[in-house]
Amino acid sequence: MTFCSICGSIDFQDRSVLWPELISEWRLSPEEVRYVDLQQGRTCLGCGGNLRSIALGRALISVWGAGPVLAEFTCSNRAAGLSLLDLNGAAGLSDTLRGMSGYRSASYPKEDMQALSFPESSFDVVVHSDTLEHVPDPTVGLRECLRVLKPGGSLCFTVPIIVGRMTQRRDNLPPSYHGDPTQTGEDWRVYTEYGADVWCGVIEAGFEGVSLIAVEYPAAIALTAKRSSRVGRQAP
Repeated sequence: MTFCSICGSIDFQDRSVLWPELISEWRLSPEEVRYVDLQQGRTCLGCGGNLRSIALGRALISVWGAGPVLAEFTCSNRAAGLSLLDLNGAAGLSDTLRGMSGYRSASYPKEDMQALSFPESSFDVVVHSDTLEHVPDPTVGLRECLRVLKPGGSLCFTVPIIVGRMTQRRDNLPPSYHGDPTQTGEDWRVYTEYGADVWCGVIEAGFEGVSLIAVEYPAAIALTAKRSSRVGRQAP
């Protein structure tokens, strides 16, 4: 039984989110279609979060040593002293985090993830959800997340991961867009299709370590990454 890490609910509903053109562009097998639909379409009736939001909630709980319900932690005295940058927002999760006094929203693409407007060492945690695949140079985006984290700070994020393949760029392929069939703006364009080696780019960007948090594997996987606690550590 799925348990919502955001609000604690156990009530969910499912819907399909993929459409034939995207399935073809993404070259998904029937099993991959099943778990991507589960990742994006299984929704908590308590807070509105889908499985990737719930995975991200579990990642934050892991980073903060909180839990099991994130909404309870965000109202605590411990949470009051934390600063968090939410770079894209995630259903259910962002509404819960917004209750923290140190919460800051700066939605992509208005906030350029390849050139964040914040000073170095500004935040304890940076969060983004299914955003990095839309960034033309994801390594630069990750290095910017590293730069604005305080020493010892954490990045928590999700990207759509097809676990049975390796990460692929779409540079020489026709444009593909996530969202829904009507959304073809450049901010919806997919530059990177992530696979089982998703963690490699995080380490290459300069993070000290990576952990994976899974919900109904392989449907929803969140990643956490640490900036070194050594003052002065910079991305390569």
